[in-house]
Amino acid sequence: MKLRIATRKSELALTQTRWIGARIRERHPDVEIEEVAVVTRGDEILDMPLTSIGGKGLFVTEVEQCIVDGRADIAVHSMKDVPTWLPDGIVLPCMLEREDPRDAFICNKAPNLAALPAGSVVGTSSLRRQAQILYRRPDLKVAAFRGNVQTRMKKLEEGVVDATLLALAGLKRLGMADAATNLMEPEDMLPAVAQGAIGVTCRENDENAHQLLAPLNHPETFTAASSERALLAALDGSCRTPIAALAEITGSQIRLRGLIARPGGGGLIETDRYESVAGAEALGREAGEELKRRAGPGFFKGFQ
Repeated sequence: MKLRIATRKSELALTQTRWIGARIRERHPDVEIEEVAVVTRGDEILDMPLTSIGGKGLFVTEVEQCIVDGRADIAVHSMKDVPTWLPDGIVLPCMLEREDPRDAFICNKAPNLAALPAGSVVGTSSLRRQAQILYRRPDLKVAAFRGNVQTRMKKLEEGVVDATLLALAGLKRLGMADAATNLMEPEDMLPAVAQGAIGVTCRENDENAHQLLAPLNHPETFTAASSERALLAALDGSCRTPIAALAEITGSQIRLRGLIARPGGGGLIETDRYESVAGAEALGREAGEELKRRAGPGFFKGFQ
């Protein structure tokens, strides 16, 4: 039996895909895994901000098309890249246990963001990170900084920027966690929606794929990430709008922190809510509606 897995062609995406393939084969040794690697438009165009070429969906759409066209059975994604919509007939039944969702501060000149000298340049392609950096440190500069993890690390070594931020989860999966100079706590840098989680999509009517994926799903991760994604959906958010969220489950209760901000750091609105786990998605929707109401219609004017 063959299982075709669609994925981006980046080293991190392939690492995540092979890890999932290995998990499936542990339970089903007869399954033959075939990778369907795709170079997405988002991977090809590195000299322009994501906001100007279509957003993070560019990392997902072409991979999902492999399932739609029948070239693949499942697709693997970093959940922070997955839009709140999926193509007709495609579902997201599985999220693996979440890795540490925090951002890693990487710098050869200062031990943490607070210690960076005024005027230092932080490289990031994320408006979420840019907004939170400039809100707390308006004396810093932020430069557009795209490419895979290895490319960004090389640019840092070459002095193109003074510091950068990357998802700790990706560094850990690549065996590069030691590159982190400091870890950003959520109070200082709230993560992207579903950061640290890996999701797997398949066709809605593919019973075989659903059976293979069911044992891999981590219910707590699925619940927390779904709450965060409900907040994102309520805000109709994309990478053009700085939005962050983190849901954490303790026992039967879920805590959801969320924020929206202006890219230039001139404004930031936060919410912090608690609810029973059973109401996780409703909590996300309500938190998103709260942020939208408090921001007013002109909050993101000029940035969408």
